[in-house]
Amino acid sequence: MTPAQARAEIAAHADLRAFISVSDTDEIGDIVAIKDLVDVRGMVTTGGGTLLEAVPAVADAPVVERIRKAGGVIIGKTNLHEWALGLTSENPHYGAVRNPSDPERVAGGSSGGSAVAVATGMCDWALGTDTGGSIRVPAAYCGVVGFKPTVGSVETEGVFPLSRTLDTVGPLAGDVTTAARALQAMSDLGDLIPDRPRSLAQLRLATARDWALTIEPDLLRVWEMVTVGLPQIDFSDPDIFAAPGSTILLAEAFAVHRHWIETRPEQYGHDVLALLKSGAAISRAEYSRALFEQSRLRCEAENRLEEWDALLVPATRVRPPRVGADYRRSDLSGLTRPFNLTGHPVIALPVPVPGLPVGVQVVGHFGRDAELVEVALALESAWKSRAAQGWR
Repeated sequence: MTPAQARAEIAAHADLRAFISVSDTDEIGDIVAIKDLVDVRGMVTTGGGTLLEAVPAVADAPVVERIRKAGGVIIGKTNLHEWALGLTSENPHYGAVRNPSDPERVAGGSSGGSAVAVATGMCDWALGTDTGGSIRVPAAYCGVVGFKPTVGSVETEGVFPLSRTLDTVGPLAGDVTTAARALQAMSDLGDLIPDRPRSLAQLRLATARDWALTIEPDLLRVWEMVTVGLPQIDFSDPDIFAAPGSTILLAEAFAVHRHWIETRPEQYGHDVLALLKSGAAISRAEYSRALFEQSRLRCEAENRLEEWDALLVPATRVRPPRVGADYRRSDLSGLTRPFNLTGHPVIALPVPVPGLPVGVQVVGHFGRDAELVEVALALESAWKSRAAQGWR
C-alpha cells in the first residue's frame, strides 16, 4: 500500500470518521495509523478533545520514533473516545466512529478509529492504547487482531496519559503475524514469531469457568463453538477486578484533568466529565488499597495460569451497541479490564464467522508475550480451517 492509496481509502470511508488528521507523506513503507493520543512530529495531538494547544508536535513520541526506524510511514492520527475514557468512540468533537460492518453501530473504544482503519484497509496496521480494554473491545467489534502487551512493554512517553499505572500501548492489525511484527517494531521485546510454532494440539489451553455466563446468546453460540472440548479452570470472578481497577484509573485520570475540570468543564463531553469528576471522591487510602489489591490479584492470576499456555475468555458481553443508544460499561469492558489490572498480555482474536464480528481474548503469562503469539497463531490457523469446513 502506498500513502496515496491509503489516503484514497480514508477519503472513501470518510463517513466512518476513523481519522482526525491525515498526513501528506509520500514515503514508502508499512502504512501506520496512530491513535491521536500520541505525539507525531509535525502533527497536532488532540487526545480526542479540544483542550490541548493546537500546535504541531516538535518531536515524535519514542514509540513513533521506533516505528519510523523500523520502516513505518505515519499516515495520520485516528479518532477515539475523548481522552481515551470510553468504550464506544462516540466523540462529541470529531464525530462518532462507526462500525464498518454496520455503520449504525459503534466501533468500540477507545481506539475505535485505529480498529476501523485496519478493518477497512486504510492502513497496514495501527497503534492503539489500552487502559481498560481500549484495544481489545474495538478489535473484537471490528473483526481485527488487537494486541495488549504486558504492561510496560512499550514506552508511554509522549502518549497523553489516562492512567499511568494501567496505560498500555499496542498494535491492531489484520492478522496475528502483522500484529506481532508491529509490536516488535514498537518495543524491545525482540522476535515474537516462533520459527517452528507448536500446533494447537500441542498447546495447553483452558477457559475461565463461568466467565461466559453473562454474554448474550449470539456471542455464546460462537464462544461455545470455538471452545468446545477445552477444560474450564477456576479463575477469579471478573467483577472482583472492577473496584480496584476503577479506583486506580479514575484517581489517576482525575489528577491529570483536575485543572481543566475546574476551569474549562464545558469542553468535555458529558459522559467523560462525569467519570472524571467521580475520581475526585477517591481518597489516598482507597487508592493505596487498590494498588495493594492489584499486586495480590496479579499474583493470583499468574498462579491460576501456571499449568496452562493460555486462557481463553470472551471479549465482550454484548454485540456493539447502536450509535447514541444507552449501554452498560460493564457489558463492553467487564471482561477486558481484569487484565489491565493484572498487566497480563492479551490478544483479541477475531473468530471467522459471518455477520457482525466476534472476538475472543487469549490471555498469556506476564512478561511472556512471544509465547502468547505462538498460541494466537495456532488458534488463528485452526479457526480459519474450521470456518472453511463450515465449523464441523
